[in-house]
Amino acid sequence: MPTICEGNLSFHFPDTWEATKYDDWSFHRNQFQSVCGGTKAIDILAISPNLSAWFIEVKDFRRHSRTKVIDLADEVAMKVRDSLAGIFSAKVNAPDIGERNLATKAVNATKIRIVLHLEQPAKHSKLFPRAIDPAIIKQKLKQILKAVDPHPLVLEKLSSPGRVDWAVR
Repeated sequence: MPTICEGNLSFHFPDTWEATKYDDWSFHRNQFQSVCGGTKAIDILAISPNLSAWFIEVKDFRRHSRTKVIDLADEVAMKVRDSLAGIFSAKVNAPDIGERNLATKAVNATKIRIVLHLEQPAKHSKLFPRAIDPAIIKQKLKQILKAVDPHPLVLEKLSSPGRVDWAVR
């Protein structure tokens, strides 16, 4: 079972899936990250057995609130855009054969899915408020990314079961 750790979260994918921390690819870090003045990357790239490419961005605000001034939906959209370009380039130019093969599978995918995995404090408090409305972020992502995925998902550990094939712990 492929397992990807991102911060304090572990993503457990079925054995029939391929999953990787895209932002840790050597091609991204050493070659593509500085293209055009700098690029961003999604956290996880996963390929399902039905050849869907899943671009998963993970945000965990349970202990520390968001401090960036850029809108969260805009940040995710830029990461998706840059990752699409990076993966397409990796298909041809990645020196690591594993990265190149996974990039080829992503480029040849029959469907692209976007997921923002958003963890926030379970209980509201002044110290750790639940400041981001997942429904509003989802609607913004739908508008911005409709040409890539008209039905992006905004999930958290409690809402994931049954909606996606992987588990988050």
